Amino acid sequence: QVQLVESGGGLAQPGGSLRLSCAASGNIFSIAFMSWHRQVPGKQRELVAVITQSGTTNYADSVKGRFTISRDIAKNTVYLQMNSLKPEDTAVYYCYKPPGTWGQGTQVTVSS
Repeated sequence: QVQLVESGGGLAQPGGSLRLSCAASGNIFSIAFMSWHRQVPGKQRELVAVITQSGTTNYADSVKGRFTISRDIAKNTVYLQMNSLKPEDTAVYYCYKPPGTWGQGTQVTVSS
């Protein structure tokens, strides 16, 4: 069984930065394919960023050029660097490992 624990959320001002971490533990074969998602109350959870086995990354249009997903396989950790934050980035952020493991989420609030 795999466990995912997110950290790094908090309050940031518009234009600021935060870095989220997702540490994987348990019966891990590989963290090579991971993704970050976010959800606000009353809306569906949406995909934010993906990193594939080959290291290819993909992003939602709303975060392209501002967010960067990366990983440290030796540490079994995936990161989401969030720059130029906007109020609309406020959400609970979750990391996800196929085929079906979610972290508990970490709150990100962007407000002045």
